[in-house]
Amino acid sequence: MKASGITAIGLVAAAGLWIASGHLLPRDSGEGHAAVRAPEAVKKAFRVSVIETRLIPHSRKLTISGRTEAERHGTITARTGGIVTELKIKRGTKVKEGEVLAVLSDDARAAQVAQGKSMVVQRRTELESKRKLIETGAIPRLELVNMEAALKTAEAGLAAAEAERDRGIVTAPWTGVINDVMVEVGDAAFSFQGRELAKVVSLDPMLAVVEVAERKLAGLKVGEPAKVRLVTGEVVAGRIRHVAKTASQSTRTYRVEVELPNGDGAIPDGITAEVSVQLAEVAAARVPRSALTIASNGDIGVRTLNEVGRVGFSAVDIVEDEQSQMWVAGLRDGTRVIVRGQDFVREGQEVEAVDAEELTATVK
Repeated sequence: MKASGITAIGLVAAAGLWIASGHLLPRDSGEGHAAVRAPEAVKKAFRVSVIETRLIPHSRKLTISGRTEAERHGTITARTGGIVTELKIKRGTKVKEGEVLAVLSDDARAAQVAQGKSMVVQRRTELESKRKLIETGAIPRLELVNMEAALKTAEAGLAAAEAERDRGIVTAPWTGVINDVMVEVGDAAFSFQGRELAKVVSLDPMLAVVEVAERKLAGLKVGEPAKVRLVTGEVVAGRIRHVAKTASQSTRTYRVEVELPNGDGAIPDGITAEVSVQLAEVAAARVPRSALTIASNGDIGVRTLNEVGRVGFSAVDIVEDEQSQMWVAGLRDGTRVIVRGQDFVREGQEVEAVDAEELTATVK
């Protein structure tokens, strides 16, 4: 091959290698570095919305559902035998303490009282007639003791007869309302069977009863005011009458009673009631309900932001639930709380913060 041909082939090969080197080998140029760094330069931090909390004294309100309960329930039973001759009550009758409800047949009880009175008069007359003779010594002094004992026995018999007579008149043990009547005129009542005649319930005062968990028991004191909202919509003011000192074995809760005035009997027994009690003030901050989150260990709290924009977590205690807003304790005054985007960041992450009113957290 001629020298010129070899030269031409060499030139063509060299040109091919030079052209290929531009595609196969990386080019270390400023333009190339800028192209590689461009995505990193434009990447922005995650944006979150924050609010700055303020601690203020807040009066906590404890609200618990319960029920109304009559102060006293009672069953009136026959204390002696006889036939019901008079019945002065029916369901719903309001009665006063000592009022006659029913009368049982006499069955010779009046005769026994008369006999007892006669015996007392006889023994007393005998004693008085012989007392002077005994004092003068005409009759032994021992006779005086015997006659005094006989008089006491007669008086005791009279008292027993009168008590038996009074048992035939059935009276109300306290002021209340007759809830049920189990007899009619002509029915027989026998004391040894404990025949039930009627049921009476005391409606004034009425009690609102709730069961309080041990963690919420602090701050509840006898005499403190309370408001009770009935299922009927009526709101009644009352006062705490009783706070149990012993917990229920089954529920580990404590019985709390609120006394309500109910002179007109408008509040029925056994309806649903919601009791609200104002507790002692605590330093608390108000945050949106949506800001609350749960840590990996199960603690309830909020995600916060420090001075350099790093995410943290603060556990809180819920003081009061206001549906959309929550009063919480455990934060420092001025803490920046993440209220939007808190579920998309983690502790230690650096983020960009904006006021809650400015922006909904989004990824840019």
